[in-house]
Amino acid sequence: MGLLLCLLTIGCSKQEDRTELEESNAVYYWRTDLRLDSTERAFLQQYHINKVYCRYFDVVMSESGEPKPNATITFSDTLPDSIEIIPTVYITEDCMHQKHDGLAEKLVKRILQMNETNDIRNVREIQIDCDYTSKSRKTYYDFLREVGGKWKEKSGKRLLSTTIRLHQLSMEVPPVDYGALMIYNTGDPRKWEERNPILDYRDVYPYLNRLDQYSLPLAAAYPVFLWVRDIQGVRVEHSVEAEEILKVKQAMEKERKDLSRSIITYHLDKDNINRYKPETYEEIYHH
Repeated sequence: MGLLLCLLTIGCSKQEDRTELEESNAVYYWRTDLRLDSTERAFLQQYHINKVYCRYFDVVMSESGEPKPNATITFSDTLPDSIEIIPTVYITEDCMHQKHDGLAEKLVKRILQMNETNDIRNVREIQIDCDYTSKSRKTYYDFLREVGGKWKEKSGKRLLSTTIRLHQLSMEVPPVDYGALMIYNTGDPRKWEERNPILDYRDVYPYLNRLDQYSLPLAAAYPVFLWVRDIQGVRVEHSVEAEEILKVKQAMEKERKDLSRSIITYHLDKDNINRYKPETYEEIYHH
């Protein structure tokens, strides 16, 4: 009877099975120098930001065919003590077309060295960002397992997260504690005249029914950035109307209520802050 009850419990809805993330307001920091002005500091305080996912460096393929670090951040400033910093590393997908021995250990060591050099303490989590595909998924998941093991071994901490793009919701879940669902760059940049390539509800809609079946805990990341491109000599700016962000947020939380617990905006920048009214940010960060 006890075993049957256990099996019945396991068979309940995905919503009940998932571990809930702690409630948090967060931002990505995606510049190559950590330096905050008064507007950005006020933003962190006003919206009770308690986590900053800070891009430490990228990993790209070198000409010799080996992964190498690129665009490493410098720390000209510090974050308030009340804010948790989460080192984040972006890895290009081609780095995951084959296994690279020692890459996970090098990555973890580099993060720990940067923390020590810049007196960044109490780091308990790292995040890996990769636009993996069905071709690179297995190698990437093996890499994540190795990163998680090395992170726990060398730091004593265990939290590891990864980004999840909407098209990756159809794949097996990665071996991490949770995912940061990137609800942006949803469209085809080549069709910019038809739809906003950053975010359009019509591009998100087909994925809504996958949300509740995805068994990994998820934070939700929304776009507040401006994308400027030169297309055939014409300067084209892309940004998302506040109404569209909130429409998508409402639709996603209707399908999966726990998406309202942990909210991230991409990314912290004075111009992005000034692009939207305070009421918009209050709605985005509403739990």
